[in-house]
Amino acid sequence: MSVSGENEPAPRNTLGLLRWQFDLTWSLFEYHLERLEPDDFLWEPAVTCWTVRRGDEGTWVPDWAESEPGIVPVPTIGWLSWHIGWWWSVAIDHARQETPRERGDITWPGAGGPTVEWLRGLRADWLEVLDRLTGDDLDSVARFPWRDDPRHTVAHMVAWVNAELMKNAAEIGQLRLQRAAGPASTDSS
Repeated sequence: MSVSGENEPAPRNTLGLLRWQFDLTWSLFEYHLERLEPDDFLWEPAVTCWTVRRGDEGTWVPDWAESEPGIVPVPTIGWLSWHIGWWWSVAIDHARQETPRERGDITWPGAGGPTVEWLRGLRADWLEVLDRLTGDDLDSVARFPWRDDPRHTVAHMVAWVNAELMKNAAEIGQLRLQRAAGPASTDSS
């Protein structure tokens, strides 16, 4: 897929447009995924940040607060990639009409290749979901992330996944670029 979208015919239906948008978003995300180094994932860009840490049983546990803190922590790439895995897994569960997993059931696989492959696997699962959707499916009420609000359809959920992925991909890309650029100069002249 061309990032610019040049020479591509306009999709003729809602699902076609949503799929085109997803493919565009994924191509932008893949640009960063291909360039991530294992050390990028746990690099802490600020004093106040959220990351993933080894729990007592050796699994990775994300920092979390039930209500947003007064000072919003800057997430690490590790935390953001866990976050993508969490919300995307739950969206896939809902789209497949399966019991959605709880936040604590989503385990981050670790820095580097394992997480990149996990995210690519979620993409493959999502494409399977998209390939099975019909127009009637898109018009049905979405159970996620709005808790059965009849104003939001599965088409809204698919658009939300695209937007959430685009936002998280941009955050990961910015953190990757910031780490690669090195610390800010302290020279005041």
